[in-house]
Amino acid sequence: MTKSTQTSVAQVPFGLKVAFGIGMLANQMFPAALSIFMVVLVQDLGFPGWMWGVLFFLPRVFDAFSDPIMGFISDNTKSTWGRRRQYVFLGALVMGISFIIMWQLYRVNGVTYNFTFFLIWSFIFYLGLTIFSVPYVAMGYEMSTDFHERTDIMAVAQWIGQWAWVIAPWFWVVMYDPDWFESADVATRTLAIWVGVICMIFAMVPAIFIKSRSTLNENYSPLTLKHIGTGLKEILNGFVESFKIKPFRKLCIATFFIFNAFNTIAAFSFFIVVYYLFNGDAAAAGVWPTLFGSIGALVTTFAVIPVVARMSKKTGKKKAFLISQGISIIGYIMLWFLFIPGKPYMFIFALPFFSFGIGSLFVLMMSMTADVIDLDELTSGKRREGIFGAIYWWMVKFGFAIAGLLSGAILSVVGFDPDAASQTEGAIIGLRAFYSGVPILGTLVAMIVMWNYDVTEDRAHEIRAELDKRKEGPEEKPLTYYQAEKLLSLVRLDIKNGLETDMDFAAMNHLEIKQHYAESLRRGMHGLCFSPYEEGQDIGDILTESQIRRRMGVITPYTKWVRSFSCTEGNEFIPKVARERGLKTMVGAWISKDKAQNEKEINSLIELAKSGVVDIAAVGNEVLLRGELSKDELIHYIKRVKEALPNIQVGCVDTYYQFYEHPDLADACDVLLANCYPFWEDCDIDKATVYLDQMYQVVNKVSKGKPVIIAETGWPGGGEDHKSAKPSPENAMKYFVNVNNWRQKQNIEVFYFSSFDESWKVHHEGDVGQRWGIWDKNEKLKYS
Repeated sequence: MTKSTQTSVAQVPFGLKVAFGIGMLANQMFPAALSIFMVVLVQDLGFPGWMWGVLFFLPRVFDAFSDPIMGFISDNTKSTWGRRRQYVFLGALVMGISFIIMWQLYRVNGVTYNFTFFLIWSFIFYLGLTIFSVPYVAMGYEMSTDFHERTDIMAVAQWIGQWAWVIAPWFWVVMYDPDWFESADVATRTLAIWVGVICMIFAMVPAIFIKSRSTLNENYSPLTLKHIGTGLKEILNGFVESFKIKPFRKLCIATFFIFNAFNTIAAFSFFIVVYYLFNGDAAAAGVWPTLFGSIGALVTTFAVIPVVARMSKKTGKKKAFLISQGISIIGYIMLWFLFIPGKPYMFIFALPFFSFGIGSLFVLMMSMTADVIDLDELTSGKRREGIFGAIYWWMVKFGFAIAGLLSGAILSVVGFDPDAASQTEGAIIGLRAFYSGVPILGTLVAMIVMWNYDVTEDRAHEIRAELDKRKEGPEEKPLTYYQAEKLLSLVRLDIKNGLETDMDFAAMNHLEIKQHYAESLRRGMHGLCFSPYEEGQDIGDILTESQIRRRMGVITPYTKWVRSFSCTEGNEFIPKVARERGLKTMVGAWISKDKAQNEKEINSLIELAKSGVVDIAAVGNEVLLRGELSKDELIHYIKRVKEALPNIQVGCVDTYYQFYEHPDLADACDVLLANCYPFWEDCDIDKATVYLDQMYQVVNKVSKGKPVIIAETGWPGGGEDHKSAKPSPENAMKYFVNVNNWRQKQNIEVFYFSSFDESWKVHHEGDVGQRWGIWDKNEKLKYS
């Protein structure tokens, strides 16, 4: 989940927008038809009210809670077809087939059988809807990186999708017209086949025409039963992390209030038209209830969506949202006055205003969610369209289920009697009051929530520019402080051949390289840099002893030494657990410009050393490289630790050339701990060990006989190229084998970087930052 796997471009061809929109038509037609057909369950098949409530509520709750799981699965899928397309296709099949079967209900089977049959197939249908809709929505988020193009994509999709709500109300007319069908239950059995087949084909269109790149080599969480616990934890973390993002929280809350309020009173329009405008005479009402929904959808299709899309480009998405919702409030107020008995046509004048509420909601909110996903990638380094889409639609669907319960409660409160030929004046006034009051209240709350929404167009462009620079790699904006070809400025190096210890990989295939790597790994390493942070954790999170013990157990058979980087926030468990397992330790105190935290680190390092779990004390890691302290300040910390620990070797870790350029730093250390990365100096893999050897020699020249240890070296298995330095699984294995051969032949102490992949490193080094591990983030060997 590190970057988009969709073929994402700024401007999307109109044909692809239409292909995405046809999927939206299916996404909306299925639930639209379902809501119309469900009248048959009570009206014609005799289901009691509690059964109707169960069928309305339980499958939708199941749908809401299965969405995040599907989001996790979609975000972590490795396949030739990418992360989304295969699920969209499969979900379309499941939806279409189950929708057809679900409505094959016969009166002769009885209410209990039909209820059970319908409930079971409802769960299957909503499972198919989840499999389809979550990756489908994520595809839309991935289609473009452009601020306004995203709105255009969603506008086209919503325009096409709105036709479901234009068409669906007419099913009610067809179902109860004896010239069409002898009864409504016969009608639903037939219409369900047409809806199921046609919408199934529509739902497949995005999977067929919207291309994705392969994700086979992505560093995703494995989708196995063994890792289901980790997966569920990541889903929970996704919920927590997403709601920490204030703009996304605002989008979810605003949508919940608007959509929930609208759906709470949605069914009331039928009752108001029949019982208020036509005094309870459904026959006299004729097609007016259908026209209310159908004309409203047409207004949304041809007026609201184009206007909102244009308004968004001129005023920005937030202002377009606030203006649109303000217009909808005018519409709700107008409906109070324009529901006039004897003049049913009057309510039509309110529909253009009324339709701005829901009509603008998803056009803008889905586009704004895509902007927030960019913000999340900037801060987390992860690309999580599936999780964010699932959480957003969870709010929508859970609100929809709650709305069904609230509708029933309101009908009871106002004293509405569905069995009565006519209703009391109080019941009708109550319905009308709730009909206008509930959405007005919900809309006002949403507008207040969105008032300070701050992902403006300018901010979105800044985020996009930063992400684009990050993807361009260190040539445009260095993501590390390492200097390209620094070694060549210090020594003359004319590389024609590799070291004599290098293995000749030229004629080897991938499997043969893998076999040599496995053998080298089996022989073991001198030392290994320990990566303690699990997926979802970041620097500053508190590490648990249990996770340290688990990860230490994984690496123990392969190394003699372990290196840590900090002595606080749970890192102090690392040397303790390592010592229990018979490993030697190089223990680091993390030093930075934060002087108060430095005191905690130094004191903890001294305490750990005095307890007997430290073999080499490392004061700081790349402090001079980062420019956070002066050389004199760093030397002061080193001398302080040396005085406290006279019987332990003390040094500092920094890039190899820092010791060369600052001989007094080398003089202050008992042992020189050098980080040597040919990769960060743009070195070709075939020259890498020669580079490494020369880096070591540079430090050795200023060591004055003191021990020199390579504190870090490694090669990433994926990510962005650095000129001639190309990260790949093959190059990572080649480098490991050659370094292991070299250090054994020369009897040089090397700490290999790193043990486990850690996703948080994308903040500092881009995608390549999370690819250095011998094990992946789920603690599985990557190449053997």
